[in-house]
Amino acid sequence: MPNITVELLSGRTMDQRREFVAAVTEAAVGILKARPEAVRIVFTEIEKSDVANGGILESDK
Repeated sequence: MPNITVELLSGRTMDQRREFVAAVTEAAVGILKARPEAVRIVFTEIEKSDVANGGILESDK
């Protein structure tokens, strides 16, 4: 059973999540030969104030 963890900045819509999980599940089925119902995807949302790139908080951009 593939367990896929996705970290992303908060603010994605439910439609974006639905589209993403459909595409990732399809890829896991095709590449890993997993059954669709065995593909588990977990989202972890990160606030912009919790992430910095290049020494600058995302919330300061």
